[in-house]
Amino acid sequence: MKITYTSEQLIAFEDKIVQMYREGKIKAPLHLSGGNETELIEIFKEVQPEDFIFTTYRSHYHSLLKGIPEQKLIDWILDLRSIHVMDNEYNIFSSAIVGGTLSIALGVAMSKKINNLPGKVWCFIGDMTASLGVFGDCVTYANNFKLPIIFVIENNGLSTDTKTEEVWGF
Repeated sequence: MKITYTSEQLIAFEDKIVQMYREGKIKAPLHLSGGNETELIEIFKEVQPEDFIFTTYRSHYHSLLKGIPEQKLIDWILDLRSIHVMDNEYNIFSSAIVGGTLSIALGVAMSKKINNLPGKVWCFIGDMTASLGVFGDCVTYANNFKLPIIFVIENNGLSTDTKTEEVWGF
């Protein structure tokens, strides 16, 4: 069963998380999404249950759109793991290390191809990660071996908390 969300529902979820943080219920770093709800909803219309999602520390929307139940995600966040959402049942893996999911996603895509497994790998990265050499290497490798992987660059104009243009000049 495919779970669908509206932009308003995604924003309301993040608002709930912010409120829990302000109330002191969450005592770990949070990296919130925002501003790309419509685009993610459209992308996730193509994502299938057998697909794998690799994402960044801004993983709440990806997790919900992949089907992780809200309460399960809230429990995970309350357990001080907001920026490290991982779930084998829903095939989602995130990392707070910039570029940390790229080579893992590439390996899963290679495994899918070699073992003739269904589905794709979706690798969501930020604009800062797209500036790294490892990103270019992974894209080249994936293209050369025709791997079932799609790279999605989420450009929020920030390299963590600093404007990307100020840090990287683009």
